[in-house]
Amino acid sequence: MAILSAAVADANNVFMDVVNYPVIQGNQAWRFALMLLVVIATLVVGRVVQYLLNKFAAKLEQKRADGLMAQLLKALAKPAYVAVFAVGFYACKLPLYFNDDQGIRLAISLGWTKIARVLGAITIAYALYCLVDIAEYYLRRLVGKTESKLDDMLVPVVRKALRVTIAIIAVLLICEHLLGAENIKSLLLSAGVGGIAIALAAKETVANFFGSITIFVDRPFQMGDLVRIGDHTGSVGEVGFRSTRLRTLEGHLVTIPNSTVANSTVQNIGKRPYIRRTSNITITYDSGHVKAAGAVRIIKEVLAAVPEVNADADHPPRVYFSDFNDWSLNIYMSYWVMPPSYWLYHEVNERVNTEIMKRFEAEQIEFAFPSQTLYVKKD
Repeated sequence: MAILSAAVADANNVFMDVVNYPVIQGNQAWRFALMLLVVIATLVVGRVVQYLLNKFAAKLEQKRADGLMAQLLKALAKPAYVAVFAVGFYACKLPLYFNDDQGIRLAISLGWTKIARVLGAITIAYALYCLVDIAEYYLRRLVGKTESKLDDMLVPVVRKALRVTIAIIAVLLICEHLLGAENIKSLLLSAGVGGIAIALAAKETVANFFGSITIFVDRPFQMGDLVRIGDHTGSVGEVGFRSTRLRTLEGHLVTIPNSTVANSTVQNIGKRPYIRRTSNITITYDSGHVKAAGAVRIIKEVLAAVPEVNADADHPPRVYFSDFNDWSLNIYMSYWVMPPSYWLYHEVNERVNTEIMKRFEAEQIEFAFPSQTLYVKKD
């Protein structure tokens, strides 16, 4: 028994020596163990808080889908985890002890507090960054009530702008805590001088940015409209800070800088109230005035029987015996197709052309084509 008691006493002494072993600046091992325990507890508490916030938000969503409180809790769940970690990091220094030789304790304490404040600033910035989702949610509901589809494209642009602004402000605050106010002023002054050179080099980017503002203010088109910009014709797919994307009829994706869009003539084909067709129908000179008048009458009768051509009383179809060509008699035909559907327009044209050909064949009216007659005189 004496031997066992001695062994237990020796083991206890070894354990106490290990626990009380001065690792850094007189701090025993148990202090660092306690600090590690605080870190682990902080991580666990942070996860628990995040889980409870998400679970409570889910219950609120089941009761009311558009509840503001549910959206807030969902947005603040992840920042809450970072906030708990920041508090735990600040509490980690409490078990540690440093003597006052050469101000080491004060320097480490101030540095620790500064890092904790940086984590707090990151938490606030992260919370504001996540709250942008709530602003986006309600902006989408607001623009959803308007007829303009371009407003829908403005929402992600506003979201990106807010997040970039929050990130820049957060970086400046963190730099102020780490570098000090005077150093950050010098840094901003240097950035301002360099910013002038960058602005000169990136003048096209700045022009595209103001071009996007012009597009959102003037609203020359809506999302999905068929437009013609320069040599490109297609439907508007996306409008960003730098460029506008068109999906052409061939299926190609064309990216046009916003500065080019702002300085170009934009033809909004999708906003036309009708599609106009103008055509010249030529018949032979052998037809004479009787068949020429009959051709005009036939074309008027054909157009009168098409509902899409007579949908607008202000734009009736026009048919005239208009001119004497070199090789034909010319009949001018013009009509407007409503509604302005591109494929309906081609369908109406096919019906009109087919019916005119049938009627001309029945009346023995011949279409003319470019030809010449040569008379050879013999001596």
